[in-house]
Amino acid sequence: MQLCDTHCHLNLNNFRDDVDEVIQRARHVGISRILVPGLDLPTSQAALELAERYPEIHVAIGIHPNDGLTWTDDTLPQLRQMAAHPKVVAIGEIGLDYYRDHCPHEVQQTIFKAQLQLAGEANLPVVIHNRDAFQDLWPILSNWQDELFAYRSSLATRPGVLHSFDGSLSDALIIIQHCFFIGINGPVTYKNAANQQQVAASLPEAFLLLETDAPFLTPHPHRGERNEPSFVQYINSKIAALRGIIPKQLAETTTNSADRLFLWRTFLA
Repeated sequence: MQLCDTHCHLNLNNFRDDVDEVIQRARHVGISRILVPGLDLPTSQAALELAERYPEIHVAIGIHPNDGLTWTDDTLPQLRQMAAHPKVVAIGEIGLDYYRDHCPHEVQQTIFKAQLQLAGEANLPVVIHNRDAFQDLWPILSNWQDELFAYRSSLATRPGVLHSFDGSLSDALIIIQHCFFIGINGPVTYKNAANQQQVAASLPEAFLLLETDAPFLTPHPHRGERNEPSFVQYINSKIAALRGIIPKQLAETTTNSADRLFLWRTFLA
């Protein structure tokens, strides 16, 4: 069974001492691709360094909304340079976060729009972070996609993924109508996660992506431990059970969906 982890922060210090062992465990359960997103320039660079060491690792580069105050006049040129790396397959993790008060909303929106423009220039999909900000985030995303269609960009039909989705089913249905994917992670395995479970059970399989968001949001039965890519197997099994299908079928569909979105190439070890 082949799996993907489409969102995993192996570039954080949580994995500094045992990343080799973590990768080996991921390989053991059949994970063929891991997407490591940046949160700022240093973590984007760290993700690139990991990608150069491990063939299954691919990278998203970007500035997280909570790190928006790190943005300077030099940030966009540096991101543009990073985006040319052959293992960069997305711009992210970018978006809006109104839950925490780390960066003014206006600044978040400005750098979000700048990074969407970079994604269009580079023909790379976006990995979207949304926390209590959908009312502002979705119009920005929709306008950006309209511009892609106006320029007849192929990216318009594979624009990106809303990662760690915790919104309503009605919002999810709107999102997939616009060809965006929905990222599902550990909370879907929790007993009180009725909302995530409804979304995971109801959406067309072709629009679902599996992710761990490691080291965060560890799935059951390892809740309370550090999360890691190999735990994506539990997310896959839970969603398959919710949908009444075998895990192998869901793994195949979600892996194919990740291939369609990220167009990642095979790199030999």
